[in-house]
Amino acid sequence: MDFRLDEGLEEFRQMVRSAIAEDLPNDIRDRQRRFGGLQSDPVDVLEWTRILARRGWTVPHWPVEHGGCGWTPLQLFVFQDEMIRSFAPDSCWGGTHMVGPVVYTFGSEEQKARFLPAIRNGDFYWAQGFSEPGNGSDLANLRTVAVRKGDVYVVNGQKIWTSSAWASDWGFFLVRTDPTVKPQRGISFLLIDMKSAGVTIRRIPQINGESDLCEVFLDNVEVPATNLVGEEGAGWTYAKFLLDHERTTSSFIYFNKKEVALAKAMAASHSLDGVTLDKHPRFQGRLARLEAEVSALEWSVLRTLGDEPFQYPEAAAASVLKVAGSRLQQAISELHVDLQGVQSIRLYPHEVHKRPARSPLWPEESEYVTQRALILRAATIYGGTLQIQKNIIAKVAFGL
Repeated sequence: MDFRLDEGLEEFRQMVRSAIAEDLPNDIRDRQRRFGGLQSDPVDVLEWTRILARRGWTVPHWPVEHGGCGWTPLQLFVFQDEMIRSFAPDSCWGGTHMVGPVVYTFGSEEQKARFLPAIRNGDFYWAQGFSEPGNGSDLANLRTVAVRKGDVYVVNGQKIWTSSAWASDWGFFLVRTDPTVKPQRGISFLLIDMKSAGVTIRRIPQINGESDLCEVFLDNVEVPATNLVGEEGAGWTYAKFLLDHERTTSSFIYFNKKEVALAKAMAASHSLDGVTLDKHPRFQGRLARLEAEVSALEWSVLRTLGDEPFQYPEAAAASVLKVAGSRLQQAISELHVDLQGVQSIRLYPHEVHKRPARSPLWPEESEYVTQRALILRAATIYGGTLQIQKNIIAKVAFGL
């Protein structure tokens, strides 16, 4: 494999970096930095999406005919890398990376005309209604039911761990429309207006002090039949398509690169026994190992994006990257806490906008390290648990 990148990519990177520096509002960047680059405020996400829309950059990975930029996979990699490095908010991931590709691949022309421009322009924030109590990764056994009555589906059930449902305008839901067939064949994919009568959202307090995850209760919610994506009973197929797209970006490589660089900076600015931590034997080897693992992960991602023939199916490769990337998130965040020591106890709620003046005793990055390390205990759960990913690798790559 040739480990050199195309020289034109550096010019592309500088173009993207300059555009972000010019366009990204300082207040949005500051809030994103306070969140540790992990959680994005939905209001900021939509505002940033509308700003990117002026350049036509909100969905660069989509096909050109649906508003994509026609960039190469490596250009897309550089673009996302620069976004994370600059503390720009995420795109509305549910819309741009999840439901959007499902709609333009399987949706009706009416759905494409209605929803794709809205996703590109940042009109709606989207929630993912998949997981249910007791059925997080076991989607085949979901119990939310949708019964067709004339021109509507009447939906009853409950979803849980629905990120940002409290701030969402629309949701894409897996529902059971036929209980008489094999479980996977009785599932359909519905688009539901989150302001519909019968939709109740309850935020869940989290161990890190946030409450972004939600329970969603659906009580006799009437959904127009025109909001069914594709064919009734084909939701399982669409969900697998969606999750495969999600997992190809679930190596968290951009986040891991930025965070291991932050760990190096932290280590260089803190001392123990008169030695900076980047040279202290207690931390030096640990930091070097994580840096090497992040570098290996990055080249693994680039290999899957390049033109080199790949031995295993894409789904297996994506799961390998998910396993490696999620574990690295946890290891790097734990190192941050250890590097900060007692300073890592500092925490201000997101609602507190007027923080104390900066002080050498309390560096800015100390504010969120413990909060982030706590929430990243879930990195090996969301997007497909560690155990599920290993099963996929065993089955798809090795036929076990």
